Amino acid sequence: MLLVTGAAGFIGFHAARRLLESGAEVVGLDSVNAYYDVGLKRARLGELARFANFRFVEGDIAEPGVLEAAAPRDALEVIVHLAAQAGVRHSIEAPFAYERANVAGHLAVLEHARHAPHLKHLVYASSSSVYGDRTNGPFREDDRCDAPASLYAATKRACELMSETYARLYGIPQTGLRFFTVYGPWGRPDMAYFSFTDKILRGEPVTLFGDGKLSRDFTYIDDVSAAIETIIGRPPAAAPPHALYNLGNSHPNTVLELVAAIEKATGRTAERILAPPQPGDVTVTFADHSRATAAFGFAPKTGIEEGIARFVDWRTQR
Repeated sequence: MLLVTGAAGFIGFHAARRLLESGAEVVGLDSVNAYYDVGLKRARLGELARFANFRFVEGDIAEPGVLEAAAPRDALEVIVHLAAQAGVRHSIEAPFAYERANVAGHLAVLEHARHAPHLKHLVYASSSSVYGDRTNGPFREDDRCDAPASLYAATKRACELMSETYARLYGIPQTGLRFFTVYGPWGRPDMAYFSFTDKILRGEPVTLFGDGKLSRDFTYIDDVSAAIETIIGRPPAAAPPHALYNLGNSHPNTVLELVAAIEKATGRTAERILAPPQPGDVTVTFADHSRATAAFGFAPKTGIEEGIARFVDWRTQR
């Protein structure tokens, strides 16, 4: 049995769909919370429901018994743990949502994995946010990650440390993936590329925090979901069996460049409002993905203009 937590989420949906297309039997688990449009989450689940090899269970991973009911330990072979409370800025407003979903939820998954006798691999989501606010780059997995700029970042680093501990104590094979600003069709409405596109299409101004000079290593969803599929079959062999990989494009773009890509894809000109950075914002994210390339051939293929054009095409059809 292969369990995907966060299956109604952006990355979880794409990962589950790719695995289903390859013939895997997938159980999806998600609380379908109202952090953003529940209708979008239900629509993603509707796409997954087209597959006969998919089964969905709605539930909160932090609730006792939910994981066992969804994916009994004796049958479980792989966990792709992508459920989390996302959003850097929202973590300032709703900190306890992050403690529950990210910390308690991750611990519940680890405990479930510990008692799964046939588990081969636990793959879980981390974030580029663990690197903190830096101006130098690229970021490497061996860099110190002890100065988070947000509570969200702190919870994701805590998850990495818990996984490292469980790998040492119980030998659970685990791989943590530090995602760098993943974007694309079926994406999250709270992310800048999504909200900017909608506003530009409606002729509304867009607010560019940090005067549009903040840089992000935008990484297209298909490059990420392909990497997840590959990683599943390659659990770490070292002791302790825990590995961390950056999944990023290794080519940061400024927010101004993002807006330019959206303008090109939509054929519209954006009205810009420049504003100072928001609490929790970092100056730049910049992945060194050489470790992932060496380990399993990770080679992102999609640049920002091509990726945004695909997203705009999807968005204008919905």
